[in-house]
Amino acid sequence: MADASFGILVLNQISKAGLERLPAGRYRTGKDIAAPDAVLVRSADMHGMEIPASVRAIGRAGAGTNNIPVPALSARGIPVFNAPGGNANAVKELVLAGMLMAARHLPEAQRFVQALDPASPALEQAIEEGKKAFAGFELSGQTLGIIGLGKVGALVADAAIKLGMHVMGYDPEITVDAAWSLSSQVQRAASVDDVLQHARLVSLHVPLVPATRHLVNADNVRLMGPDAVLLNFSRDGVVDDAAVVAALGAGQLGRYVCDFPHAGLLGHPQVIALPHLGASTREAEDNCAAMVADQLRDFLEHGNVRNAVNFPNVHMSRGTRWRVAIANANVPNMLGQISTAMAHAGLNIHNMVNKSRGDMAYTLVDVDSAVGDEVLATLRGIEGVLAVRYLPNG
Repeated sequence: MADASFGILVLNQISKAGLERLPAGRYRTGKDIAAPDAVLVRSADMHGMEIPASVRAIGRAGAGTNNIPVPALSARGIPVFNAPGGNANAVKELVLAGMLMAARHLPEAQRFVQALDPASPALEQAIEEGKKAFAGFELSGQTLGIIGLGKVGALVADAAIKLGMHVMGYDPEITVDAAWSLSSQVQRAASVDDVLQHARLVSLHVPLVPATRHLVNADNVRLMGPDAVLLNFSRDGVVDDAAVVAALGAGQLGRYVCDFPHAGLLGHPQVIALPHLGASTREAEDNCAAMVADQLRDFLEHGNVRNAVNFPNVHMSRGTRWRVAIANANVPNMLGQISTAMAHAGLNIHNMVNKSRGDMAYTLVDVDSAVGDEVLATLRGIEGVLAVRYLPNG
């Protein structure tokens, strides 16, 4: 609504580049917004939070939504937006750094240099003798296996190919868009085991869902080898840390590089653990915040949905001033009931779009005249309707 004011509750420090996308004359943002229309969040845990009844959308300034109670919000007809790809380049560069650190033993070499006595007359001799312990291997010519070929996986694959590496990838859920963006030089793997068995370096880029928890575990990590490097810059829980530590000790794995430094990993000589730096760049924070702010604004003002983890993507240009947005369970005859309710109220449907995603469906309807409260109440009363929003423009 062009003349409406929206309140956005901000749970974390959100980049100014994102907040600036929400015009001050129409949006109020802050940590003390009463009855907010939407919530902007990064890492704050919302599972124990009482989410106000006024909330119509959640925006996660990042990719993962593990900190958000998505099923509960879906039941209320509330979309959860994220920013897929907003931090992809930052993660890609960190993966490359991880591969180089492991291949060239850079952390150990740095610790060795820091321990040298700068005043020693034998400093140069100590350097020459000590560096022999850190001989590594070049990435060029090695095989990199990538499990998960979304935004980050595709960028990692492209960068690795440019470094002269052979790349094999596995992703049974790959989208058409992701497949089009993937280099034709990426060899298709038949399974996770296929990747672990044939790649010297393996990088994981999958979300944490029940099917991917402990994707690398005691049963398959043994397929790697004493010179192999496993990298996890995706999600904590995708790798069974205990199984990896056991494999390192048994000579079934050479190095483990991850962004999730658990107690069982710290101090292990074959583990390089970083403090969750994947998206920790100014550029990534700006990109994610701007992306999710734009999506929230488009939804609040026009009902359009882009990049919601629990809703289908639905976009319709305004055909009239009067728009109704309806979130409902994906059940038969819902469109018929919506159309009948509007017809009985004398409303002419100018344009309509309906899409579904799993158990959720979403409908945008532009009509040729104003919609009264009685019609909206009728729509809300239809069994299976989760949320109804009236979005007149002006």
